[in-house]
Amino acid sequence: MAEAIQHKSLRHDKSGEDHYNVVSAFIKSMRGTDPDAAIYWMARMLEAGEDPRFIARRMIIFASEDVGNAEPAALMVAIAAAQAVEHVGLPEAAINLAHACTYLASAPKSNASYMALNNAKGEIDKSGQLDVPIHLRNAPTKLMKELGYHEGYLYPHDHPEAYAEQQYLPDKIKNRIFYRPTDHGREKAIQERLETIRDKKRKSGKKTKRTDNHET
Repeated sequence: MAEAIQHKSLRHDKSGEDHYNVVSAFIKSMRGTDPDAAIYWMARMLEAGEDPRFIARRMIIFASEDVGNAEPAALMVAIAAAQAVEHVGLPEAAINLAHACTYLASAPKSNASYMALNNAKGEIDKSGQLDVPIHLRNAPTKLMKELGYHEGYLYPHDHPEAYAEQQYLPDKIKNRIFYRPTDHGREKAIQERLETIRDKKRKSGKKTKRTDNHET
């Protein structure tokens, strides 16, 4: 009891304003690439008695929402920290959380994957349930094969660099781009590869259009 009286308590009602303010500061500090502030706010939560599993869950979400493909290993680090919390427990698991916290805060950032999801959901809300292109459809029965299901599908691994030029989106939105990689961290390599592929598609589309006009 004497030790408890001497220990300064921290306001951190798990359903109150202080809780949400500190959590918000923690997330924003990681997003802002400030590992010093991030570790401070995380320590505040732990010292106030926050459930370490809650902190781990927030970092797992953050790893995909704010780091994404700029550093794909971020998700693995966050999940590993969450597993460590379950296997080790406090107080030692705080070291694992600190590992993940400083890593996520210091990592390059990209929300391109998260934005791609929002863009795709927005398109679905607008255009509804569009038909799957016939060459992408599954054809487990003879009737489906007779209807042309799967016919014309190109198996990418049979082509150079495992890339085959074909349409994957429904006809109405065949040229839509949902994922726009940044040039941050490892995502830059993804950006360069996709730009090369998308450039091939654009050139192929122009050739097809010229051919159609000529025939007309």
